[in-house]
Amino acid sequence: MIHIRLKRFAEQILFASNIFIAFLLLFENKLVIPPWLQTIGRMHPLILHFPIVILLLAMIMEFFRFRTENSANTFYRNYSQNLLLVGSLFAAVTVTMGLFLSREEGYSGETLIWHKWTGSALFFVASIIYFVRNKRWYKAPIAKSAALITVVALVLTGHYGAAITHGENFIFEPVSSQKEMAVVPLEKAEVFNDVIKPILEQKCVSCHNPEKMKGELVLTDPKSILKGGKTGKLFVPGNPQISLLLQRVHLSINDKKHMPPIGKTQLTTEEIALLSIWVKENATFNKKVMALPATDSLRVFAVARLKPASKEEEVYDFSAADEETVKKLNNDYRTVSEVARESPALSVNIYNRSAFNASQLDELEEVKKQIVSLNLNKMPVKDSDLKSVSKFENLRKLDLNFTDITAKGLKELTTLKYLESLTLSGTKMDFKDLQAVIPTFKNLKTISVWDTGIASSDLEKLQKANAKITFIGGFKDDGSKPLKLNLPQVKNSSTIFAQTIPLQLKHPIKGVELRFTTDGTEPDSIKSPVFDGKTVLTKNTTIKTKAYKSGWLSSDVATFDFFRSAYKPDSVNILFPLDRVHQAEGDKTFFNTKLGVIGANNPAWANNWAAVKENDMALVCEFKKPVPISSVGVHYMVEEDTGIFPPQLVEVWGGSNPKQLKLLTIFSAQLPSKGDKPSLKSVESNFKTETVTYLKIVAKPLNKMPKWHRDKDKKALLLIDEMFLN
Repeated sequence: MIHIRLKRFAEQILFASNIFIAFLLLFENKLVIPPWLQTIGRMHPLILHFPIVILLLAMIMEFFRFRTENSANTFYRNYSQNLLLVGSLFAAVTVTMGLFLSREEGYSGETLIWHKWTGSALFFVASIIYFVRNKRWYKAPIAKSAALITVVALVLTGHYGAAITHGENFIFEPVSSQKEMAVVPLEKAEVFNDVIKPILEQKCVSCHNPEKMKGELVLTDPKSILKGGKTGKLFVPGNPQISLLLQRVHLSINDKKHMPPIGKTQLTTEEIALLSIWVKENATFNKKVMALPATDSLRVFAVARLKPASKEEEVYDFSAADEETVKKLNNDYRTVSEVARESPALSVNIYNRSAFNASQLDELEEVKKQIVSLNLNKMPVKDSDLKSVSKFENLRKLDLNFTDITAKGLKELTTLKYLESLTLSGTKMDFKDLQAVIPTFKNLKTISVWDTGIASSDLEKLQKANAKITFIGGFKDDGSKPLKLNLPQVKNSSTIFAQTIPLQLKHPIKGVELRFTTDGTEPDSIKSPVFDGKTVLTKNTTIKTKAYKSGWLSSDVATFDFFRSAYKPDSVNILFPLDRVHQAEGDKTFFNTKLGVIGANNPAWANNWAAVKENDMALVCEFKKPVPISSVGVHYMVEEDTGIFPPQLVEVWGGSNPKQLKLLTIFSAQLPSKGDKPSLKSVESNFKTETVTYLKIVAKPLNKMPKWHRDKDKKALLLIDEMFLN
C-alpha cells in the first residue's frame, strides 16, 4: 500500500515538473534568480550523471520490453517502469538546476541553447513515454522508436554539455591540433595562430569561449582577447610584469585566482615563457615566425615548438624504470613522471627552495638512466651539486634558471652527450668562463642566458663562435625603442563629492610627472600645471591628465569627471521595475557614489548600471529634514550601436506632501548621431530653489530609436548609474 502511494506521489511530482519546466522555458527571459537558487543551480554538474545512467538503462529495457520472455515477466515490467520514473524525476531536477545555472553570468551562445533544448526535450520525451507506455496502442515499434529517440536526445544533450564545460571539439582536440600543427610549414607559420593560439585553445578556451564566458572573457579570437574580461585588459603589450594574464598564471595553484584553475591541465614552463615573451614583444597577431630575427627568443621557442610536429617521437634505447620505484620517488617536493604515455623516459621537477638539498638528486640514482628532463628552476643549486646531475647520462633538457651555479660549474655537465637544451637565465655567468666551456658541449642546441649580466656584444660573440647553438638573450632595452607610459590613475575612492574634494592622482611608475587641466583642454608638458596634491574641487569638473618622464613616451590623456552632489536622500522608492539584466543595487543605486563604465568586461558595467526599457525609471526620494534643491542631474551611458540611448525626457517633481508634488523642471539630453563612439555623459537642469521633503524623478527612455538605427522600430535601453542633487 505504501509502495503504491509513494509511486502515485512520484507520478504527481513528475506531472507537476513538466508544467513547472514548461513555465521556466516560456518565461525564462523574465526570470531573476536569487543567490540561494543560484547555489542550487550550480549543483547541475553534480547530479546530471544520475539521469544519464538511469535513463540509458531504462531505454535499453524499453527497447526489449515486448520480447515474449520480458513482456510476461512481472519483475521486468515493474522494474523498467520504476527505473523510467526515477530517471525522469532526476532529469526534471537536472533540467531545473541547469535552467537556473544558465541565468548566471558567463553562460551564453548557440551551444547553450542547443544543450538547454535537447535536455528539456529529453525530459519531456521520457515523461511522455512513462505516462503512455501502458496504453493499448503502445506496441513494440513505438517502444523501440521512443527508446532510440530518447537515447539520441541523451547523446546530443551530453555532447552539447561537454562542449560548454570543456570547449568545442574537446574529444578530438588532441588529434586535430596535432594534425593542424603538422601541416603548417615553418616558413608560413604565424606566431599567434600557430604557436600562441594552440596554447590558449588547449589550456584556456574550455572556460573562456562564446558559449561559456567565465569572467566575461573570450579567448577564441584576437578581437575578444584584446577586449579583455570582467577584471580588465588581459595584458599590457610590452609589459608582461603588469599584465593580468601572466599575473594569474604565476599565482600559487591553490590561489582561487590562479589560471588555469586547480583541477585543469596546467601550463608548462615552456608555454608560460612563450606567453611572456609574446606579450613582451607587444603581442602581435599577424607576424610570421620566420620574420623574427634569428636570435629572437620568441622565434627560438616557436621553432622548437613547431618542429616536433613534423618528426617522429624520439625512440630511447633504455628500458622503463620500475613503477613502484617511480612512485616511491614522488613526494611533496619532487615529481617524477613519464615524458609521454608508454615512454620509458622520465621528467623530474623539484620544488620548494627552502626544502632543497643535494640528497634529492642523489635519491634518483635508481632511475638515472631514464631521466631525460630535469627542472631545478629557482632551487639553491650550487656548482658542487652539478656532479650529481652529471650522473643522468641520458639527460636532454636541464633547467637551471635562477640557481646559484656559475659558468665554471658547467664543466661537470660536459659528459652529458645527449644534452640539447640548457637554461641559465638569472644566474651569475662570467663571459670568459662561459666562452671556454660552451664548445665542450657536443650536442647542445639551445641555451638561455637572459638576465645573466652578459652584455649584448658578448652574446653576439658567443653566437658567432658557436653557430650550431641558439643563444636566447631575451629583451634588451637599448634606448632606441622607448616605452609608452601607462595612463595616470585617480586615487580618490569616488569622484562624487558633497561639498569639496581634494584631487588625488597617481601613477604606478615612480618618478613620473603628472600634468593636468580643468578647462577641458589637453594637458602639455610645459604650460599645464604639475599635479602637487594641493588642488581642491568645489564644483563639477572634468580633469584631463597626462604622465611624463624622461626616456619614456608620454602617456595618453586620461579623463576623470568629478560630480558634486550635496544631498543624499534618507530613503528611495522605485515605482516601476528595473530591467531584469541591469538591476545594480536597486533603490540604493542612484545615490551610492558608484559610477558605471563602458565595456561589459568590467565589474562596474555589470554592477553599477540600472536600466529600463518597457517603462519609465521613476523614483521618489524622501528627506527626513527638508532640503533646498535647485538642480538635478543624471549620469547615463550612450552606446547607439547596441541600442543604449539617453533619456528622452526627465521630469522633476517636489514638495512636502508625496501626494501633492509640483513640477519643478523638465529637461532632455542630446541624442547621439549615427556612428558616435560609446560615451558616458551627464545632463543637469537648474531651477528656482525649492525646499522639499519629497522629490520625484522620472526619466523616460526613448520610446523609438532614430530612423537611421538598424533597430528603428524597437525601444531604446536607458542606463543610469547616479543622480546628482544640489
